[in-house]
Amino acid sequence: MKIAVLETGVPPAPLADQFGSYPDMFAELLGPGFELQTFDVQAGELPDPGAHQAVLITGSPAGVYDPYPWIAPLQEFIRSAADAKMVGVCFGHQVMAEALGGHVEKSDKGWGAGLHRYEIVHAEPWLNGERQVAVPASHQDQVVRQPPNTEVVARSDFTPFAALAWQDRPAISFQFHPEFSPGYAKALIEKRYDKVNDPDAAIASLDRPNDNAIVGGWIRRFLEA
Repeated sequence: MKIAVLETGVPPAPLADQFGSYPDMFAELLGPGFELQTFDVQAGELPDPGAHQAVLITGSPAGVYDPYPWIAPLQEFIRSAADAKMVGVCFGHQVMAEALGGHVEKSDKGWGAGLHRYEIVHAEPWLNGERQVAVPASHQDQVVRQPPNTEVVARSDFTPFAALAWQDRPAISFQFHPEFSPGYAKALIEKRYDKVNDPDAAIASLDRPNDNAIVGGWIRRFLEA
């Protein structure tokens, strides 16, 4: 399966040298059977609609409300690519929601970081009977208005719209980061130590078992269905 990876951000220096790029992290999460082609969205690169069987939109330090010239074309691409399977993670989740009728804001709750636990509140065919998952989070923006034609798949008190499944197009999105290893998630918190709520507790939480592989399986099943 050919997947267009829309790279909307890069790991802060020098973490990419140690942990790889975001497309690298997704390639490891998804495993074999996928041909990933990366597009540098910040440089104006977007795939031709229909050229790939699926689209994956990565995380980014940007906010959907920022006045960057690449954000509006990305939103227009999302609206136009209604037939391609689409997966969004963190910023990808937010920009999909914003482009398709939801709304995103910088949350007054502050940074969500560390290992967060989410309740599964709606069953989808690509799930495997899970009732909750624990996955790394790293965000200060949140979806605050649910897009139309979506079901909330996962939620927490901190993140009410943590995972969405569209009912009118083949699209799913996640606020959390199944592609982040505990080591990378810890290093990212250390980079933002003065901004994150209780950073020491957030770092320590990442020593607990995570469900990254389970969420990776969700994405595989969605893509392969």
